[in-house]
Amino acid sequence: MRIGKDLVAAAATPMVLGILAEGESYGYAIIQRVSQLSDGELEWSDGMLYPLLHRLERLGHVESAWGASPTGRPRKHYRLSAAGASAFREQRNQWDVVSRALQKVWTDRPGGSGAPFALGTV
Repeated sequence: MRIGKDLVAAAATPMVLGILAEGESYGYAIIQRVSQLSDGELEWSDGMLYPLLHRLERLGHVESAWGASPTGRPRKHYRLSAAGASAFREQRNQWDVVSRALQKVWTDRPGGSGAPFALGTV
């Protein structure tokens, strides 16, 4: 299944904040975690992730520091700041509201329990 760009973009900030709430990470690991969390349905690129990380850093939600990778190459690590933890809680609350509303619209139909509806019945 292909997830639309608008939905991917809308979910990107809370996804990254949530991943960093699990602990410090770096770009490639974040991309891998997104793929793991979505069972491979979401495939992010560097070109999508790094502008988002830079924006979150400018907003003060993310802090970064350079460190060495196991191979000795420099690697930029990102972690959630206190402001980022607060932003994550707010994003999570907002997405909980959206998720509940979507579940209701998908399941609260005549006939119940999310059964498909016939054309012309809406």
